[in-house]
Amino acid sequence: MSWVDEAEVVFESGRGGNGAASMHREKHVPRGGPNGADGGKGGDIVLVADRGMRTLYEFKLRDTYRAGDGTNAVGNKTGKDGQSLKVRVPIGTVVTEVGDDEPMVDLHAHGMSYVVARGGRGGRGNLHYTNSVRQAPTFAERGAPGDELRVKLEIKLLADVGLIGLPNAGKSTLISSCSAAKAKIGAYPFTTIVPNLGVVELEGKTFVMADMPGLIEGASRGVGLGHQFLRHIERTRVLVHLVDLFPVDETDPLENFKTVERELALYSADLTGRPRLLALNKTDLGDPTEVAERAERFAGVGLETFQVSGATGQGLRPLLFRCLALIEEAEATLEPVVLRPLPTVRKEGEWDVVKDEDGYVVTGKRVERLVQMTDLSNSEAVRYLHRKLMRIGVIDRLREAGAEEGDQIIIADWVFTFTDWS
Repeated sequence: MSWVDEAEVVFESGRGGNGAASMHREKHVPRGGPNGADGGKGGDIVLVADRGMRTLYEFKLRDTYRAGDGTNAVGNKTGKDGQSLKVRVPIGTVVTEVGDDEPMVDLHAHGMSYVVARGGRGGRGNLHYTNSVRQAPTFAERGAPGDELRVKLEIKLLADVGLIGLPNAGKSTLISSCSAAKAKIGAYPFTTIVPNLGVVELEGKTFVMADMPGLIEGASRGVGLGHQFLRHIERTRVLVHLVDLFPVDETDPLENFKTVERELALYSADLTGRPRLLALNKTDLGDPTEVAERAERFAGVGLETFQVSGATGQGLRPLLFRCLALIEEAEATLEPVVLRPLPTVRKEGEWDVVKDEDGYVVTGKRVERLVQMTDLSNSEAVRYLHRKLMRIGVIDRLREAGAEEGDQIIIADWVFTFTDWS
């Protein structure tokens, strides 16, 4: 199965069921009043982070998810709520509504859940519309439509230690040497096109190490694997920059180091402030004197440096123990994980009136929902809608915009004729 770390999906929560307009009927009770029950609530769509999922592959096969609708009320019997839908996603999934730059939620812990689409409210029965003047209402409220939104799901890999460096720096070999990861290894660039994860165990303590695909010059602008994997580096607590001391292409190891460091800084200033260690790799390919001479050139780079060989395991334990110490320091400053974050509050109360060639268009989720929840075949319900629109200022705004008797008013998919019932 291919590793997929991005997908666009449509989520549709369930519509609420309609309320009932009914009257109490009982023998020997000649003046029974309204007793219409409420419709059922539409089902929610809930995202749940699951450690058992590794990719977003199934979202490439299915791109629309829909929860169940609430059922309509019948007489004085309340409708049933629609079935909510739980959608499993990998840990580390970031959810962003398409067209919005601000993420909705970052599902970074197993079991963390988020209601990405709320089901529509069930319509209220005519029992709710009685008052001193309207004692026997003949209308009920229709169920509210559910949410429908297109979101981008994006995995940002979760690991304690990230191995970075140019292609063929020996990252896959190193992670294979210090963990049980079965990384693909070869003597050519871009062996790794999928991040490899390995669990490193040190005297009863463990941490997760990720072998990141090689970076090249221009990666911060998306060249090569570019942004696709730079974002995974953002999630690691400690970075180990692996440099090949004896590159087969005979390039300068120090210049190679500077290339990767430059791309990190261009992509995110935060990355250069992250705890970083320098591992000079493939020391087994040269004699001690040559290794020492090449390592000496890195004395001024400002990073704690280790000389290692991923192939033989030489020098790995000091590097790994230092990684563990930095991880524990970072964990001490972490904020507690909030397992059930509150959903983003959408601005549903805003609305506007715009004049176009077809008439006057009223936009805004609040007003559109009022229309969608009104039984427009019932004249009493339409009058009730008119009064609600007056209360929130829509009718006055239409007059200010120039609407006159008989003009077309468009709300959602409905066209009305402007009538002054005030």
